[in-house]
Amino acid sequence: MLEELKELICNYVEVERDAITPESKFVDDLGFNSFDFMSFLGEAEEKFGVHVNENDLLELATVGDAIKYIEKLQG
Repeated sequence: MLEELKELICNYVEVERDAITPESKFVDDLGFNSFDFMSFLGEAEEKFGVHVNENDLLELATVGDAIKYIEKLQG
């Protein structure tokens, strides 16, 4: 899943794929703004067949957080 998320991330921010790790913070490390982050999440929802609850957005600070969250939603 990390590789698939890296591909999506690179559609929204200019960052080297190899620089993206599970510890990478979307805003601080990768340079996401709120619009890009919401667009990225929408695309991730479609790709992985999940729905991100608005109340959970603050829990998704890092790429690893997103991976764990998506895996939890997928069951």
